[in-house]
Amino acid sequence: MSALLTHRLALLAEAPHLPLLNQCLHGIERECLRVDARGQLAMTPHPAALGSALTHPQITTDYSEALLEFITGTDSDPNNTLAELEAIHRFTYAKLGNEFLWSPSMPCPLPSEADIPIAEYGCSNIGRLKHVYRQGLALRYGKTMQCIAGIHYNFSLPEALWPVLQADDGDAGPIQDYRSTRYIGVIRNFRRYSWLLMYLFGASPALDAGFLRGREHQLETLDADTLYLPYATSLRMSDLGYQNNAQAGLTPCYDNLDSYTESLFRAVSTPYAPYEAMGTKDAAGNWQQLNTNVLQIENEYYSNIRPKRVTATGERPLQALRARGIQYIEVRCLDINPFLPLGIDASEAHFLDAFLLFCALDDSPCLAEGECGTATDNFLKVVKEGRRPGLELQRCGENVQLSDWAGQLLDQIAQVAALLDRSHGDARHTLALAEQRAKVADSSLTPSARVLAELRRHGESFSQFALRQTQAHADYFRSQPPSRAELEQFEAAAQQSLERQAAMEAEDELDFDSFVVEYQRSLSL
Repeated sequence: MSALLTHRLALLAEAPHLPLLNQCLHGIERECLRVDARGQLAMTPHPAALGSALTHPQITTDYSEALLEFITGTDSDPNNTLAELEAIHRFTYAKLGNEFLWSPSMPCPLPSEADIPIAEYGCSNIGRLKHVYRQGLALRYGKTMQCIAGIHYNFSLPEALWPVLQADDGDAGPIQDYRSTRYIGVIRNFRRYSWLLMYLFGASPALDAGFLRGREHQLETLDADTLYLPYATSLRMSDLGYQNNAQAGLTPCYDNLDSYTESLFRAVSTPYAPYEAMGTKDAAGNWQQLNTNVLQIENEYYSNIRPKRVTATGERPLQALRARGIQYIEVRCLDINPFLPLGIDASEAHFLDAFLLFCALDDSPCLAEGECGTATDNFLKVVKEGRRPGLELQRCGENVQLSDWAGQLLDQIAQVAALLDRSHGDARHTLALAEQRAKVADSSLTPSARVLAELRRHGESFSQFALRQTQAHADYFRSQPPSRAELEQFEAAAQQSLERQAAMEAEDELDFDSFVVEYQRSLSL
């Protein structure tokens, strides 16, 4: 364990500082496809009973009209966050009729590309902008890839902790700059070590054969309807589908916040010739993408982790980061665990807290020349063959067995978990870490191995297994519907969101073309 990590753990173990570790904040976003009773993509509109996908704070859609996204608030206890997520699921199932929420990350058998419905957000300018952005995604990457679902884990350190760390580091600059610098350091360490999360929590080693639409691939055939890789952990996070030349050369620099925002600013401001050839409108004059730049907007950049800041109304993410610095980080590489009704459980959340706090407290030098590429290579190697016996990764220019490196990392994270447990007065983080040690010792315990074992044991295709889990989880949620008070609260929120959307549509004064011009111009102001 590094001397710096040892020192910082000792600092936080001091009586005045230890309670601060109870104040880390957590939030979860869970995506899932709506499907019919046969496990086919639901072609129905977003249910009005769930409210407006544009303005509801907890229930929205991601890419497709059928791709729901559930968003919790923030809480210092991830158990409360999970309880909120469960309440959202229960309410949704109370309004879904004969539809279901698809359990895994990889999608159900999909209709033709043309028939996958893009999310609709009404006729307000901002609602149309969100729809056109998604049309641009379809144009650039295809619709199929956009139907993959995942879990995003939002995490922040307590605001009261930053002055303690800053004083200990002898930093006399503005606290906003110090906080942003340290969060960028978290991201660098996450880049170094996130392969471990894919081994431990990857849950997509197989997919429906139709997903690849006849494209060339290196997957193996499990049965007539299922493709897989025998040692894969997360095909969702592999390079199967994002064959995009525009983003291929876009690796934002994580030296500091300024270099990160500048690299994204260039991407959302720089035209890309193939997109210019397509144009922003089709032959009939209908919008088909917001612009012809490398990225239409900041969120188009596909990354495993993002620095984030809550935005004000009308404010773009880059503007918020530039003005007020990083507020929290969003972990985006987590698969949905198809064995869990919520796709994530408390044990995973507690381990993630210890892992992210380790990334925050350990030394995090800038990524040296070649290290960024090595981190990417290690990550892709684990998502494709992470359970291969004797698999070796690259560390500091040398080969190291995944199992050895994982054990060493877990030994360091164990010290952080122990400190978190002292702060909370229980053993939740140590117990969660013990579960992960067991997976390193026995790869058959990993979610990815369990998925393949289930397919073989039942003689099922991926989609048959997924539908079975989907129906089991539906029974779980429907067996305990929301209480009357919960139902009334959610119904009121749904109605308020519909009213807010109607008000936004009535308030618009600019025509849409002018609105897009103003939106594009806002970043350079």
